[in-house]
Amino acid sequence: MSALIDVILPVFLVLGFGYVVSWRGLFSDAAVDGLMRFAQNFAVPVLLARSIAMLDLSTSYDAGLMISFYAGALTSFAIGITAARVIFRRTGPDAVAIGFCCLFSNSLLLGIPITERAYGPDALAGNFAIISIHSPLLYTIGIVAMEAVRSAGTGAGLSRVGFNALMGVLRTPLVIGILCGFAIQILRKTTGQDLPGPVWAAMNMMANAALPAALFGLGGVLFRYRPEGDGRAIVMVSALSLIVHPGIAYLLGHWVFALDTAALRSAVITAAMAPGVNAYLFANMYGAARRVAASSVLVATAASILTIWAWLAILP
Repeated sequence: MSALIDVILPVFLVLGFGYVVSWRGLFSDAAVDGLMRFAQNFAVPVLLARSIAMLDLSTSYDAGLMISFYAGALTSFAIGITAARVIFRRTGPDAVAIGFCCLFSNSLLLGIPITERAYGPDALAGNFAIISIHSPLLYTIGIVAMEAVRSAGTGAGLSRVGFNALMGVLRTPLVIGILCGFAIQILRKTTGQDLPGPVWAAMNMMANAALPAALFGLGGVLFRYRPEGDGRAIVMVSALSLIVHPGIAYLLGHWVFALDTAALRSAVITAAMAPGVNAYLFANMYGAARRVAASSVLVATAASILTIWAWLAILP
């Protein structure tokens, strides 16, 4: 019970505060959009740049950690697409959008604060290692899969589709923040020079604002997503995101790769997060399975309060 009260509840209280004030009309849709734009386009990229710049690359990028997390993500993606197509009889684009909901966990806005509250700021190295390739890799996979389905029978080359997907991903603020973090890391290691103190201080100020602003804004965004659509598909997305993905990460991390405690925690807790708002944005971008995506984000986020509690109890 202490994990629920001390670790999970504060994070969801901030998120819930944003939900309630939006529901009561005390925070307008325009204000929510502005806050999320600040968080996602500026504050969170600075947080990623600062965190990755400080990573010990020789120890953080553990192959077992990465395989444990991403094997679970890709398995959930494949199951989600197959079930949506075969069981729920959805179109190809709808199936990819639903699969993307199973693939893209909210590793940053929920995974980081919950891991930090549970295990402390020193436990986040594995989280940031996963996040450093999370958006670039998964968006590329999702976009290539969607474009391949949409271009089936048209003769469009998959290599061209992949190139366009990569260019689109490289222009996103989160990925730019990640690349800046690696650039700072390389600068420090190759030249022995560091950024000036005032620059680090400014980055710290922006980074400290990132997660509270993003969580509050996320509550306002979730208020817009009324639970509607195919109930069975929503349940499937929630189960794959909250149980199957972290379950695979735990089995591989514990029994196959024998990860140390910190790495196992990072892999499983990051995998146990509900689909992020990016899952809905992806569906909305292609006009595919938008109601299922929006409802899955909301329902799975609410359900994750209990499933995260269970995973925290299972982990060492």
